[in-house]
Amino acid sequence: MTKILTTYDFRLPLMEHFYTIQGEGYHSGRAAYFIRLGGCDVGCVWCDVKDSWEADKHPKVAFSDMVKFVSDVRAEMVVITGGEPLMYNLNELTDLLEKEGIQRNIETSGAYPLSGNWNWVCVSPKKFKAPLDEVLIRADELKVVVFNQSDFEWAEKNAAKVSPSCKLFLQPEWDKSQQVLPAIISYIKEHPQWKISLQTHKFMQIP
Repeated sequence: MTKILTTYDFRLPLMEHFYTIQGEGYHSGRAAYFIRLGGCDVGCVWCDVKDSWEADKHPKVAFSDMVKFVSDVRAEMVVITGGEPLMYNLNELTDLLEKEGIQRNIETSGAYPLSGNWNWVCVSPKKFKAPLDEVLIRADELKVVVFNQSDFEWAEKNAAKVSPSCKLFLQPEWDKSQQVLPAIISYIKEHPQWKISLQTHKFMQIP
């Protein structure tokens, strides 16, 4: 007899999961459970989680187990990231997390249509595969990684497409932070609608 799959049985490739402190952007400093899905075709040359790119390298984990990871430590907030999490339909996973009363945040490049039931949508747009306008307008947070001078223009191009309430952040690429941070500081002084996002988890040496 063929087994009828329930929502709890659905599976996605999972690179890693851990309970930590959110180190970037609007929710920086808050306790958060990270679920990092495997699979990404955006291809950022400076990506610090390139091991996430190949989905087949990572075990497929049931939604029920993912929810249990979060609820077992009584985390109040989960961040679904990747890779590129919107390569997958996340409706069922977020519905299960909502039933547990868990705040659901996503970090995405915005290159795929938005699925899932979210409390907070962070879009970090990449030039290698531009975000969809339909995702940008849903963004609560726009976080642009600054690697070189042209990224300021890229940031403004995307900022023009988000809602007026969206929070705007510029974040130095970690390996070039000493070179680009002075330029970011100067830019924000002239364009105060933007704020700086730093990868504070790396300073704290935590995941």
